Amino acid sequence: MRKNTINEKQEDERMEIKKPAMAGTLESSDCQVTVEAGDGAIDFSLESSVINQYGNQIRNVVYETLERLGVKNVRISVVDKGALDCTIRARVEGAVYRSVDQKEQIPWGGAVRS
Repeated sequence: MRKNTINEKQEDERMEIKKPAMAGTLESSDCQVTVEAGDGAIDFSLESSVINQYGNQIRNVVYETLERLGVKNVRISVVDKGALDCTIRARVEGAVYRSVDQKEQIPWGGAVRS
């Protein structure tokens, strides 16, 4: 019996976006995240009134969350209204889980809860 290599295991853990999905609002201190199937890479767009001050941090949080979820092929759009990092993470997770129709055993924040 052959054991899975690290690359095969990472391939198994990859999430594929099945349908367009959205999470969040355009209210103050929130962000609206939209995901849809990509063209083989991560295509990221950001709209924010604080892009000059926090644009790099928002981008890092989005990319780290996508990497943790195993999403490598996505078109993702974030409209930020002053959201904290934890809110951005939650909105990205919510949009991704909605796009793959995952409704049970959702590992919010990286830990499965029963």
